[in-house]
Amino acid sequence: MNQLCKVLIVDDEILVRQGIKYVLDWEREGFQLVGEASNGQEALDCLEALKPHIIITDIVMPVMDGEELTRLVKRDYPQMEVIVLSSFSEFDYVRSTFQNGVADYILKPKLEAAALLQVLQKTSARIPGLESAVEAGDQTLSIDYLLSRLISGYEVQVEAAALHEQFPHEVFSFLGCDSADQDKKREGIDSQQAEIIQSLKQSIPEIVCFAVPGEQAGVLLLNLPEERWPNLMQDVKSLSLSLAKRQPQLRWGLSTSFRAFAEAGEVYKESYLKLLEYRFFFPNKVLLIHDELPRTGHPPEKFNLAAFTEQIKRLHLDEAFTNLREHVAALAGHYESDIFGFKSFLGNIIFNLTNQFSHIKELEEQKYSLFRAIDEALFADEAVGVLERFLDRVLVLVSSAAPSAGSITNMKKLLEYIEEHYAEPLSLTDLARHFHFNPSYLSSLFTAHNHEGFKEHLNSIRTGKAAELLRAGEAPISEISSMVGYGDHSYFCKVFKKYTGLSPSAYRRQHYGQE
Repeated sequence: MNQLCKVLIVDDEILVRQGIKYVLDWEREGFQLVGEASNGQEALDCLEALKPHIIITDIVMPVMDGEELTRLVKRDYPQMEVIVLSSFSEFDYVRSTFQNGVADYILKPKLEAAALLQVLQKTSARIPGLESAVEAGDQTLSIDYLLSRLISGYEVQVEAAALHEQFPHEVFSFLGCDSADQDKKREGIDSQQAEIIQSLKQSIPEIVCFAVPGEQAGVLLLNLPEERWPNLMQDVKSLSLSLAKRQPQLRWGLSTSFRAFAEAGEVYKESYLKLLEYRFFFPNKVLLIHDELPRTGHPPEKFNLAAFTEQIKRLHLDEAFTNLREHVAALAGHYESDIFGFKSFLGNIIFNLTNQFSHIKELEEQKYSLFRAIDEALFADEAVGVLERFLDRVLVLVSSAAPSAGSITNMKKLLEYIEEHYAEPLSLTDLARHFHFNPSYLSSLFTAHNHEGFKEHLNSIRTGKAAELLRAGEAPISEISSMVGYGDHSYFCKVFKKYTGLSPSAYRRQHYGQE
């Protein structure tokens, strides 16, 4: 099987790297992009794992420039060819790199598909023993390409003999490391791949370690004899713990084993990528092995937000927060929970509580910073910690905002005021304004003290007064409706029946003269 010519791109400008990646149909032209690096040191760290035939590198870069990279590559990997990218102002640098064995150069202002392809073809022709798939007229594509297609979800036809030559053993698995911190996603991953391969081969000499190309940085496809599978799991455990001491932000995953190369795409998606998601719920685990995941029960039942809101309105905060914490703990303990859904739930709780206590400015002011902290949390316990600190603060602030017993705003005077003014068009807003309360807070306070809301309490008083008038005299029902504070006669009849079980006229017939 003729392999594609492998190419590594090295440039500190991401736009340049992206431009090179998409300027050609690489596979059709007989080339395979195997990776990218943002400086010379990062490129050196991944050469052993990626084994590119050609390196396309910028000259001026941080950490290690292209001139030093070229010198070290030609010293340690003389078979690799280097193509230099430069601007007109950097040509003196380019001249010096030719002394170190650079194959060719491309001026950035002239970086077009035709020019790049011409340089690549000329350079690849210099590599002994390399024949591009296109030039050879070989219709059998490289393992790199086949694996990339499988991972992308496509079905591929695999030549059995060539496949057995590459992967002679019965068992496959994916081993990879990734960073939960996306800002440090590539840091240390490529540099450790060579060390991983070396360590595994020392323990299991017959193992095949194949670096998954392209965007799947840090992932190896392993092929080994079936009887060596237990040894592999033990080796990976030791190796991950050792490497984590140097790169603590990295998390490792070993997929379930599989027997057919054609299953690689499904296992990568349903086993390896799932492990990367599960790490959110395992903050203290450096390594997740699919076959050793704990069993999960049924997902937690849906949270009763209506009951929670009612408890908050009544200011039963301890009870409400206890129920909430139990539900959050159940979600965090179910590692198959959707991460976005988990974070959204925590954010919704904060949103609802800040709305309920909107009169407390501190809660409102910190709302968006809390949303951001939850969104940026790398692990479940971090997100839960944000919520816990918020709940503790709510308890303190709501407690300090409660009225003192000796204040004019105590509940006794509120109830007396309602008793005196029930016949007027009285609303919660009116009451709050009169006693200098925030309406939202007054609603919660009223419910907590009286075990019913303001509206229910006012309707209870009004219908009680209406019942007295219906029993005592023959005033028209519409007039009684107005006398107790209802401007709408039909609404009065509806409310009266709800509270007494009878319409006003039926109530009068049954109870007239009983006053």
